[in-house]
Amino acid sequence: MRIATWNVNSLNARIERVDEWLDYASPDVLLLQETKMGQDQFPHDHYSQRGYESVHSGEGRWNGVAILSKVGMKESFIGFADGGEEDPEARIISSTCGGVRVSSVYVPNGREVDHDHYHYKLSWMSRLTNHLNATCDPGDPVVVGGDYNICPDDRDVWDPDNEVPRTHVTQDERDAIAALQDWGLVDVFREFYEDEGLFSWWDYRDGAFHKKMGLRIDLLMVSRSIADKATFCLVDRTARKGKKPSDHAPVFVDVDP
Repeated sequence: MRIATWNVNSLNARIERVDEWLDYASPDVLLLQETKMGQDQFPHDHYSQRGYESVHSGEGRWNGVAILSKVGMKESFIGFADGGEEDPEARIISSTCGGVRVSSVYVPNGREVDHDHYHYKLSWMSRLTNHLNATCDPGDPVVVGGDYNICPDDRDVWDPDNEVPRTHVTQDERDAIAALQDWGLVDVFREFYEDEGLFSWWDYRDGAFHKKMGLRIDLLMVSRSIADKATFCLVDRTARKGKKPSDHAPVFVDVDP
């Protein structure tokens, strides 16, 4: 079973690139972020013709998350299941696909340290842990994948010694990732790679991709039961090349039955 996550930075602009990747990578489950589509715009029929069931949560120009699955889809749920107020933005969607509880998440960017959006980001991450408590158990097969907008440690930053205060690398944000790990999730990419400089996002400007000036912010956080069956994991940098790419590359993990 191949489970992938990809921030496509507008599905309208990138649908041909996504189709191309589906053809050669053939994921069983694909978690999408930043679809930037309203609910009535998502191409469910298009993906059905390609063998995928789909669910989507969107709000138009911004945000938007979706799940595509070739291995079934049930118990789909939009938003947080923690009993709190509805999140005003389309940033999380969940479903059970092939017996695995999956969530596609697009964590708020944060904008600037101590900005209101930064505090929203930390609150959002706290709610994510509460959502897990409400919907599953650490012993279940669980995958929470997406654009976390957080670099778990300095290996995930091209310039870790930069002294300018900025989001994505603060201790509070990294503590939020640690809270997911304390709950029982594993950053499965780090089960395979310990190296520095392995990124999933590169700015469009200044030739950042070719200069290896990137961040690793697209994560597959998985339960130990999934991590123990994982056989391969990769950031597919090929999908960041070519015509009209997203600024993110897809990340996938292969899991034995």
